[in-house]
Amino acid sequence: MQIWVDADACPAVIKDILYRVAERMQMQVTLVANQLLRVPPSRFVRAVQVPSGADVADQEIVRLLAPGDLVVTGDIPLASDVLKKGGYALNPRGEFYTNDNIAQMLSMRAFMDELRGSGVDTGGPAAFSQGDRQSFANSLDRHLRKYATPPASA
Repeated sequence: MQIWVDADACPAVIKDILYRVAERMQMQVTLVANQLLRVPPSRFVRAVQVPSGADVADQEIVRLLAPGDLVVTGDIPLASDVLKKGGYALNPRGEFYTNDNIAQMLSMRAFMDELRGSGVDTGGPAAFSQGDRQSFANSLDRHLRKYATPPASA
């Protein structure tokens, strides 16, 4: 298993958690973005820059991921594609997208897009909090304990 990160909008504190996980678990973490990313020097962390354009990073993640891989994203359509390909999708606030909740999330997203398109101010997401960071770390830890192979002891 490896971890893919939809990195354009991923909070820096979440990336920092993932960098530590990569080293601790000796697991590949790949950040995909359409901008140049700085990542710590590590044989387990890499950044992939894709051309600019709508959904180019999302398409690259879906193309490269294998069943069982984990994708960190706040993008609901990307999460849906990840689930269809047999991967796991976790948002930066610590909530897993599942086959049970993705249809409702896609419907709500479409509804909110429609409202915004008609001029309704729907506001934005709440500010990212310490609680969100902790929820993400806890969800990631539970997932890794369940699905990841721990590194061999030296």
